[in-house]
Amino acid sequence: MLERISRREWVDLLVAWVAISLAFAIIFLRDAGRVDPVLALLFIGIALVTVGIGFIAHEMAHKFTAIRYGFWAEFRKDNIMLLVAVALAALVGVVFAAPGATVIYDNRAFGGGITREQNGRISAAGPVTNLLLCIPFAGLLVYSGFSSNLTGNISSMIGIMGLQVNAMIAAFNMLPVSVLDGKKVLAWNPAVFAALIVAAFGVLLLSFYPGVL
Repeated sequence: MLERISRREWVDLLVAWVAISLAFAIIFLRDAGRVDPVLALLFIGIALVTVGIGFIAHEMAHKFTAIRYGFWAEFRKDNIMLLVAVALAALVGVVFAAPGATVIYDNRAFGGGITREQNGRISAAGPVTNLLLCIPFAGLLVYSGFSSNLTGNISSMIGIMGLQVNAMIAAFNMLPVSVLDGKKVLAWNPAVFAALIVAAFGVLLLSFYPGVL
């Protein structure tokens, strides 16, 4: 499986992972209400883990679903959008999580192009993966005692950040605009789109009230 990830793709994933992790760490630091070097390093470290899992799993879900349909796909970072993501997080406290995209190439023997259904399923694979990842992070949050304090124990911090990050990635990507996944899912199957966007925003809302889990 790993041999299907090119050297350039590894580099693009690494750069995007670090930039998006930094953006989310800035957001969580703002929410914590205080900043000190130890807390900053802790948040960056947790963001690298939680965002890394969510972001890379999202893009790899797109990639390997496309490969399953007979296409080739590789993630390509967008340097401008990475700068925008970090700048918005620092200036206005918003993460615009569009670090790039998984580009699909038709390498099949007879071509023919991608169908609307294939494109919809490939697009849905990313948000679905993030929603599934919310489950273990929610479980960790329950195990840690439902703490909603971002400066509480390490397990609760990982649980909250992992849950919120994956819910944010799923919800953002399900918006039916521009090149986001939601637009392609909606074009393929409105019922699937409705189910996924309601689930994504529902989990995102619940992630800010962990005591109800």
